[in-house]
This record gives sequence, C-alpha cells and structure tokens, in this order.
Amino acid sequence: MATTQGRAGDPLHPRTLSFLSRKPLTAARAARIIAFVTVSITVVSGVVIHFLDRANFPDIGGGMWWAVQTVTTVGYGDAVPTSTGGRLVATLVMVLGIGFLTVVTAAITSTFVEAARGRMQAAGSEPLEAKLDRIDARLDAIEAKLAEITPEGR
Repeated sequence: MATTQGRAGDPLHPRTLSFLSRKPLTAARAARIIAFVTVSITVVSGVVIHFLDRANFPDIGGGMWWAVQTVTTVGYGDAVPTSTGGRLVATLVMVLGIGFLTVVTAAITSTFVEAARGRMQAAGSEPLEAKLDRIDARLDAIEAKLAEITPEGR
C-alpha cells in the first residue's frame, strides 16, 4: 500500500516547504501568504459552489458573491448552500475566513509592537539586560559594605 509521505518524516510537498523556508517568516510575509491562499480558496470555492449547489447558485457570479461574503465573515444569508458538498465547501471557507482575519490582525499588531519597541530603543531606553547588570553591581556593592560593618563574630 502506497503512502502519501514517502519515507518517515519526509514532508508531503518539499517544494512548498522549500519555498516557505527561503526567507525568514515574518508577520507581514505570513499575512501575504495567508492572503494569497484566502483569495485563491475564495475564487475556487465560488466556482465549485456553483457546480455543487446549482439550485442556490445558478451562476458563478452568485457563487463568487457568496464566497466573498462568507470568507469575510459578513454572511448576509441571502444565499446559503443546502447540499452536503456545498456545506463542506462553506465550512472550509468559513474556517479560512476566520483564520485570515486572525492572521491579518496579528500582523498589524506585531507591526505596531515592533514600531513601539524601535521608538523606545531610539529614545535611549536602556535594555533590560543592562538594567539587570547595573542592579547586580549595586547589590554587590551593598553586600560588600554590609560585610565591612558586620562584626566578625556573627
């Protein structure tokens, strides 16, 4: 019986893995990848829903409208799939839409955090490690002074 993985531990799609690992994965790059996948799935699902559920989506334009409103989580409810295949496609599109919004929100938040971090460092804010080293040196000095004034007998 053939397996889809080949040898144990080999990735299913080495080209995809190679493409994704060429550059470091940043929040912005992840958002671009997710956006590309989301747009692709939206277009494909808009076409597929037409063929799986012709009663509710008699033309591809209606399927595309449904796919866009579903992936953006708007979901007006003016058209819903009723066939099993259509509902499976809808499930995929809904989960993908939620993931897309989550990744985009995370990318925007990450950008704001990095910008704030850069402003703090540019303003001369001392890094945490340097502050801890300074505190450690002060504690050593305090301990040395206490050792000088403490009687030997104790």
